[in-house]
Amino acid sequence: MTILRSGATALTAILLAGCSASDVKEVQDWMAQVKKDTRVSVVPIAEPKTFIPFAYAAREQIDPFSPNKLLAELARVAEKSDNKFKPDMDRRKEPLENFPLDTFMMVGVIQKAGINYSLLQVDRALHQVRTGQRIGQNYGLVTGVSETAVNIKEVVQDAGGEWVERLSKLELQESKESKK
Repeated sequence: MTILRSGATALTAILLAGCSASDVKEVQDWMAQVKKDTRVSVVPIAEPKTFIPFAYAAREQIDPFSPNKLLAELARVAEKSDNKFKPDMDRRKEPLENFPLDTFMMVGVIQKAGINYSLLQVDRALHQVRTGQRIGQNYGLVTGVSETAVNIKEVVQDAGGEWVERLSKLELQESKESKK
């Protein structure tokens, strides 16, 4: 056992001798020479760009994402158009042109002096409508009143801004009492 211990101690001594400072001086001289010969080259940092504030001057213009922009463009195109269906924008509107057509409900028909009048209900109010009257928000014109329906010719703008005619009909609504 002592032989093994003495062998291990000898081996450790030999290994430590290999780590002696014999080459350290040579390495330190080489490092000093490299430090002396090496020139430091640092690229200077570019100056920061100066910030120039942007003055937003389009506050008064129409927002490009607003539906009003499309309406303004359609109105501009409509002014230049010589379309035969273009409605008269300067005429005085009739009271029933303030309501959308889908809010009207035909509830009956009456006849006065040989002229058929349709009874239309809007917001709990009853109105008499005859051929030739204006109705609805799309420049509607009543073209005929029959026992079962009111025929309406509307003038609307298509996707290209052109005025086109569209036919609509309000049909008589049967009451709940007559279905019993």
